[in-house]
Amino acid sequence: MAIAALSSGVTGLNAAERALGNSAHAVANLNTQGFQPAQAVFKENAPAGSGVSISFQARQLQAADAPSATDLATETTNSLVYKAQFDLSAKVIQAADQNIGTLINTKA
Repeated sequence: MAIAALSSGVTGLNAAERALGNSAHAVANLNTQGFQPAQAVFKENAPAGSGVSISFQARQLQAADAPSATDLATETTNSLVYKAQFDLSAKVIQAADQNIGTLINTKA
């Protein structure tokens, strides 16, 4: 069980990191004409409880001379959510690590 929790925590860290990077990319292109930021979509891996994955969905393209479609308020909020997801996944890994250590000490 501790190994499964460790794996879930790692996939959560990776997904949160990729989503945060996507959000940073959108903010960096805030003034780029015609830029269309991608939206991060999280989903649970199968079988249930085995981790999380992320995919990016592009928004509909607009004219190249149109302003960027990046919404700074949305990206700021998303960044805070992704940071919280990262922190939570790190706590899952920490708890799994403590449980593995306890199991090893019990068997020794």
